[in-house]
Amino acid sequence: MTDGPILLVEDDDAIREVMAMVLTAEGYRVQTAPNGSDALRTLEDTPPSLVVLDMNMPTLNGWGFAAEAKKQGLKAPILVMTAKRTNAERAANEIGAAGYLVKPFQIIDFLEAVEALRAA
Repeated sequence: MTDGPILLVEDDDAIREVMAMVLTAEGYRVQTAPNGSDALRTLEDTPPSLVVLDMNMPTLNGWGFAAEAKKQGLKAPILVMTAKRTNAERAANEIGAAGYLVKPFQIIDFLEAVEALRAA
């Protein structure tokens, strides 16, 4: 499963671009989507090795994406990102995510979480 790209789903353009650049600089292949609907369409083309998922997005939020992606057979682990510290663990548990990060987070913490989940 580790040979697929990382699917980065984030509605904030600046955050999405910076995170994609960081992952690319570390040697990862990255696909990006600004919302859950666009992310679902990418699943049809190339199965990801990891999904990095913002929970609060327009069009289709993280909960909606996760539910539909699992119906479509998504096997990749999901790393949840949310700005709501008090809800982070609960949101991750609700969708069966493998981990979570609370925004803002340090780049090193992000990379460590990505590496741990891709190696799992």
